[in-house]
Amino acid sequence: MTILQSEIAVGSEQYEQNREALLNQLQEVRAVQQKGLDKSYAAKPKFDKKGKILPHERVRLLLDADSPFVELCGLVGYNMHDDKDGSDAGGGIIAGIGFVSGVRCLVTASNSAIKGGTMSPMGVQKTLRLQKIALEQKLPVITLTESGGANLNYAAEVFTYGGMTFANQARLSAAGIPQLSVVHGNATAGGAYQPGLSDYVIAVRKQTEMLLAGPPLLLAATGEVATAEELGGAEMHTQVSGVAEYLAENDADGIRIAREIFEHLNWKEQTVTLDLAYKAPRYAEEELLGIIPKDPKQPFDMKEVVARLVDDSDFLEFKQEYDALTICGWAKMGGVHIGIITNNGPITPQGATKAAQFIHLCEQTQRPLLFLHNTTGFMVGTDAEQNGIIKHGAKLIQAVANTTVPKISIVVAGSYGAGNYAMCGRPLSPQFIFAWPNSHVAVMGAAQAGKVLRIVAEAKQKTSGMEPNPQMLDFLEQSTSAKLEQQSTALFNTAMLHDDGIIDPRDTRKVLIFLLHTIYEGQHRELTPIRFGVSRF
Repeated sequence: MTILQSEIAVGSEQYEQNREALLNQLQEVRAVQQKGLDKSYAAKPKFDKKGKILPHERVRLLLDADSPFVELCGLVGYNMHDDKDGSDAGGGIIAGIGFVSGVRCLVTASNSAIKGGTMSPMGVQKTLRLQKIALEQKLPVITLTESGGANLNYAAEVFTYGGMTFANQARLSAAGIPQLSVVHGNATAGGAYQPGLSDYVIAVRKQTEMLLAGPPLLLAATGEVATAEELGGAEMHTQVSGVAEYLAENDADGIRIAREIFEHLNWKEQTVTLDLAYKAPRYAEEELLGIIPKDPKQPFDMKEVVARLVDDSDFLEFKQEYDALTICGWAKMGGVHIGIITNNGPITPQGATKAAQFIHLCEQTQRPLLFLHNTTGFMVGTDAEQNGIIKHGAKLIQAVANTTVPKISIVVAGSYGAGNYAMCGRPLSPQFIFAWPNSHVAVMGAAQAGKVLRIVAEAKQKTSGMEPNPQMLDFLEQSTSAKLEQQSTALFNTAMLHDDGIIDPRDTRKVLIFLLHTIYEGQHRELTPIRFGVSRF
């Protein structure tokens, strides 16, 4: 056993300053999330009048009581397209991994309380990400749908990628992954194909409107007069067209039927689950708040974070004496053997070779990899270049890209430049990637970027025979720095889908154990693929 010994002075002035700074950053995220919830729940009187349940409440009713639920991509699209303050963030979708009738599954719900659940461009990108997770982790999918379809203000950005979501549904069915849809309301045109491509469809009496063309379009296109009920009502689809298999009396009844279908899915009975005994860390998760310095330029020891995440704070470090800036080692998380790679600074040539060798060892014994980001990127300078930082960094990226073991990333602090790639950032396709609210991801530091452009601009002026303009150079440096700072924040990156969500540092261990167990179940599940998916005649 190698128990990590913490050097953090809990309760010290520095600790309290760090804690307050991180809590403020967390509160900023929570405030954005609350705006979306407030806007959704403001529609409750309208839903009550129609006898409907709010989308967030539908999800709550669907999930097993007191079971864990990890939300995914909750703030995608923040400050993008029509969103001004976060109240429209989320892409029009509520989504996450949870349990329904004891089955671990992917749950998605149209947030019809906001703009009728219409899909923004980032909402479509979110759907593609969710489908990738479902396919990789072999998770059944339940969709609670009520959507006006694509946001037509952005139709050109939605159309092609929207078609990809339909192709993915077909491939999920063919892979042997069940998909179920409860149609709580409108599902028109392209929106009708989402339930149509599902394996099980539940329609709700007097609420479902699942059709390719509504009455106005039908009248304009063909001159035919028909009601929405005749064209796409629940009774018609369950009794005449056969598009839906089950008829529900209301929202709650539709969700009850969905839960009953999953009870009879024969899925949890074939699931290989982990039931391992393990010890909690020797240090409190609450202490994670005071470890990250208030000043992001101030270094800190990532082993203090590791000590508060791994079972019994037991961490067997690999090549401890060989480059202190890249840390590698073995531990258990929720009883699962894992390899951990993290940073106490830039990645040197020695650190790159150390991490690549460590990945090969994890590949040899199929241990999942956890990357905890805290790096300014690859080391630069004459010494680093002459020691082969390019080739050694490239080999590390090759190892990360080509390893077959599951990879999870948590962006704890900074993650800059190609160091983000080497630490399995989004471009290297980790199975899951989450971020802390204080984290920054960018091509380089904001101040550094400003100085680089200033130097380049000043050199260009001199080459052209111009006298350098200090005011112009000051403005260029400051504006560049401010822009990159804004574009490196946790909120900006999660909005762009560069991660799967921002988490409270104190929840990190719980989230990681949940994800590791999700991955384990997927690895050990034998699917029964069929060439073209389930045909619904």
